[in-house]
Amino acid sequence: MPYLTGMKRTTPSTGLHTGLGVPGYAHPLLAPTEWGELTRPGTPLDWVVLNVADGPGARPDPHCLEAAGRLRNAGVRVLGHLDTAHLDRVHLGTAHGARVFGEVISKAHRYLDWYRVDGFLLDRCPTDGTALPEVLRTITTLRALRDKAHIVLGHGTHPHPGYAECADQLVTFSGAWRDYRWSQVAEWTADYPPDRFCHFVHGVPLGHLDEALRIARWQGAATIWFTDHTDRGGRADPWETMPGYWDEIVSRIGTGVSE
Repeated sequence: MPYLTGMKRTTPSTGLHTGLGVPGYAHPLLAPTEWGELTRPGTPLDWVVLNVADGPGARPDPHCLEAAGRLRNAGVRVLGHLDTAHLDRVHLGTAHGARVFGEVISKAHRYLDWYRVDGFLLDRCPTDGTALPEVLRTITTLRALRDKAHIVLGHGTHPHPGYAECADQLVTFSGAWRDYRWSQVAEWTADYPPDRFCHFVHGVPLGHLDEALRIARWQGAATIWFTDHTDRGGRADPWETMPGYWDEIVSRIGTGVSE
């Protein structure tokens, strides 16, 4: 049985660290308050994704350089955004495969050269086992470029278990609150500590924030991002602005949530 509804993790929740993983705010010119709040002392951040223009952009952006610099100076890990959706359709050794792989690595170089990122979020990462060799090849190359690069695989759902051996963290849920509150956890995740898993949930009402945090702890995800914003049926990016209950979620994560 690969999935169990509401399965309690075998890992004890007592003392479990919960931190925020920011999937990527809008450009600092459009969201200056959001970027400024990230350097507030005591904010429980695990990492922040920098997505300049569906990647690093064509040239260094001074506003993003400043935002990334402030985060680094505050001791916050900054990750570059890489779209890896096409890695599941490439074939090792083919011209198309070489081109897709080359584009991903080229963007990674720019992130490192311009913004000195600490790692990468591989967004829209494949989930099936057939793409595992190409994803592993990509991760190995990224870690050769940046020593101790923090790699997060943005699957958005539970992938083939083999991916857990490749990266530092997996995003095993990304979606709406209406789906999250009835979500299931993969049985194999119980073999790994909670700091290996991330959950991104949009449309979480303030009145259900504590419930959402309990679900994350119950399912064993130590890095989370919850927001009351929605994707408006796929027409908007719910992550680009700060949650309306920013102060509340920072306070709750800082003090922990009782079981």
